[in-house]
Amino acid sequence: MNQYDAQIAVSRRTNDSARLVLRGIGLNALLAAVKLAGGIFGHTYALIADAAESMLDILSSTLVWAGFRVAARPPDANHPYGHGKAEPLAALAVALFIFAMTAWVASHAVQEIRTPHQGPAWWTLLVLAGVIVAKTWFSRRMSMAGEQVGSTALGIEAMHHWSDAMTSAAAFVGISIALWGGTGWETADDWVALFACVIIAFNGFGMFTKALGDVMDVAAPANFENEVRALALAVPGVQALDKMRVRKSGLSHLVDIQVRVDGNLTVRAGHDIAHAVKDALISSASHGISDVTVHIEPAR
Repeated sequence: MNQYDAQIAVSRRTNDSARLVLRGIGLNALLAAVKLAGGIFGHTYALIADAAESMLDILSSTLVWAGFRVAARPPDANHPYGHGKAEPLAALAVALFIFAMTAWVASHAVQEIRTPHQGPAWWTLLVLAGVIVAKTWFSRRMSMAGEQVGSTALGIEAMHHWSDAMTSAAAFVGISIALWGGTGWETADDWVALFACVIIAFNGFGMFTKALGDVMDVAAPANFENEVRALALAVPGVQALDKMRVRKSGLSHLVDIQVRVDGNLTVRAGHDIAHAVKDALISSASHGISDVTVHIEPAR
């Protein structure tokens, strides 16, 4: 695989990820309608709040989809390293969105706790059970896809779907308590929703720091760097390695590496070794390397 093929592969993975996000948007639209109807006719604020969150999730998922579409573009004169940073920037925006939604749901749950209201209908449990199953399944599917292509944005989107499943599960538990307890227990679903917000905020912070790390070019994992070093050292003519920097750009990695070769080699021979190192890294490393800059140094 040459550099052009590597960039085509990255674009293909990015577009596939964008299509998966679009399916999530469709799922959110369907569930929002179901939850809104269930909340209105079933007299439960937890479902209405859940429906409002799903509606706003469509907006956040659209941001992720747009981020993938931009990240899929090849390098150009204004962006010589490509547009991969659009992916973690979209992920960062969604992580912030999760915090905002958590605060919104928590504030309204507190308001419902302080305001007496009618207890929920029993059949709203059936609606919530369907939502939990659908959201958990899609979250798992998106998480696996994110791990496969190394996408922070897909990981955060998966966490977003999981947080929806968590709030729905909290509502399920709360409504069950309210129905079992009867008069005086109408606010049970609101208390449980408030507890779920704490869990979601905690997990959201972890995803936020991961997205921020991608934007700030945090160092690649040690096992990935070791893999890159091993591949470079296996190239004939490479005697040692000096500095090496690996940074993530969207669904691919960019590598700067210094290799030491025999100081008596001709410039052309050193150039050939540099190309061999670049080709070996682009064609063999996991998670995709779309570009490599090789610096040749004479061996001491």
